[in-house]
Amino acid sequence: MLTVDYNRLGLRPGDLLLDLGCGFGRHAFEAFRRGARVVACDLAQPELQQVRAIFEAMVDAGEAPPTGMADTTCADATRLPFPSATFDRIIASEVLEHIAHDIGALDELARVLKPGGTIAVTVPAWLAETICWTLSDEYYAPKAEGGHVRIYTESRLRSLLAGAGLEPGASHLAHALHTPYWWLKCLVGLRRDTFPLVKAYNRLLVWDIEKRPVITRLAERLLNPVLGKSLVVYATKPIAARASTAGHVRELESVRG
Repeated sequence: MLTVDYNRLGLRPGDLLLDLGCGFGRHAFEAFRRGARVVACDLAQPELQQVRAIFEAMVDAGEAPPTGMADTTCADATRLPFPSATFDRIIASEVLEHIAHDIGALDELARVLKPGGTIAVTVPAWLAETICWTLSDEYYAPKAEGGHVRIYTESRLRSLLAGAGLEPGASHLAHALHTPYWWLKCLVGLRRDTFPLVKAYNRLLVWDIEKRPVITRLAERLLNPVLGKSLVVYATKPIAARASTAGHVRELESVRG
């Protein structure tokens, strides 16, 4: 189940892509299949071990194109262990809402993105998230360990991206069929996975993900603009940043000379 549109991201074979907060690797795997050189990054070592194992299985199964490469690293989003201007593309999916210092994380992402490169940032959509918070205080931090710490509007996210020196562009909502599922879980209790309606809805979502029938794909496409569970905003690092950096280096060299 992908949240990011790779065509809008502009991913090409051979691109170096950072999947920040990769979790169990759904976006990293798709980028690898498309021939990207992928670095899957997360704070959770168990998830990274599973991601690494699946990367190896993909290679063994011949699912990795010649241009592809895949690796994992454990790192804090606010202190990324990469040189500036390293990555052609970045995905940060459902990450920022967990980070106390989200501005610091965005500054780091902007730093390691190449001038002219693109980033896709996804966060829980305002309407879906607000209702979840209203229905259950166990859905978000501090009661939910590692839970969400804030709710974003699209205008707020765009402002933060611009503040990091990026140029926000296209946006869309995704996963509308998942929104009522989470409202239901919040209503009956987040731990009551055996509640009949919750079980039935979960089976529907699994069927949709596995089979992708036309009827649910059409329904989600129609409902996404209103009920989308995730907001995706794409942004670009201006090419001018390269010239600015070069000018700064020349200025330092002239001072030293």
